[in-house]
Amino acid sequence: MMMVNTIISPIPTCPITRTSNKVSNPSFRVKAMSVEKSLEELYNVRVERKVSAERLKELGVSKWSMWKTGKCKLPWDWHVDQLVYVEEGEVRVVPEGSKKYMSFKAGDLIRYPKWFEADLWFNGYYQERYRFRAYGDD
Repeated sequence: MMMVNTIISPIPTCPITRTSNKVSNPSFRVKAMSVEKSLEELYNVRVERKVSAERLKELGVSKWSMWKTGKCKLPWDWHVDQLVYVEEGEVRVVPEGSKKYMSFKAGDLIRYPKWFEADLWFNGYYQERYRFRAYGDD
């Protein structure tokens, strides 16, 4: 579990006195909150799940380049932003230096950011449509 942000806020309501290791004021509380971000948020990878036919048509996905592979592991780094639509199969994306992975499957639209580095794991047949994005293509 990766702790991204921890907030500790003591809320004393009256003076505190200590005797040995015990706090003598029961109204003193420590609230701790941890906020864990998803890998997608940490690495700025955007994903839309179960993309509609209308959205695919709007983006012109049928005209994008196609890429296929079988079971393999592939180290990859992105030199430009890339949009990927997974048509068949599943890919596990392990960011460089991470032990956790993101999983994308058929029907997902993913935007990988420029300079992102990861290992891609394919457990079987995989097919995607992809398009590289130029600056200002939003």
